[in-house]
Amino acid sequence: MSRIGFGTDIHKLVSGRRLVLGGLEIESELGAEGHSDADALTHAITDAILGALGLGDIGTHFPNSDERWRNAESFLFLKYAAGLVQEHGYTIGNVDSVVTLETPVLRPYIDRIRESLANVLAVERVCVNVKAKSNERLDAIGRGEGVKAEAIVLLERAPGRE
Repeated sequence: MSRIGFGTDIHKLVSGRRLVLGGLEIESELGAEGHSDADALTHAITDAILGALGLGDIGTHFPNSDERWRNAESFLFLKYAAGLVQEHGYTIGNVDSVVTLETPVLRPYIDRIRESLANVLAVERVCVNVKAKSNERLDAIGRGEGVKAEAIVLLERAPGRE
């Protein structure tokens, strides 16, 4: 049996914060505002995994009202979700994602982001895809005011757990 989950996340860009995507710090004058490190890509993938498992969303497991998660690395959330995949008898088949950001250009970072995510998810890099898009100067993201990430994940029943 296979399960599919979808996740999305959006953060406002502000000065004085780091821009972290897929666990990698991106050189940028603006960073994402949020309770944790505001890694929109990692949040979207975490939500996709939790959704595929039918276990709610990232806010259910890591509420921003809980001070334990203030400035936390989002990879903690992703590691937790990856552990739930295994605990529930699944493996990650693949992850496909899109990051929409007007600037900076993400192409130079994509391979390292994929590698970073694959390591945390314990899958081969080919199982993790990250696409970077701009919003062609349309809406708040196109004006450089935010970053958005969307992800879909395929979970497959682990061998022997059918």
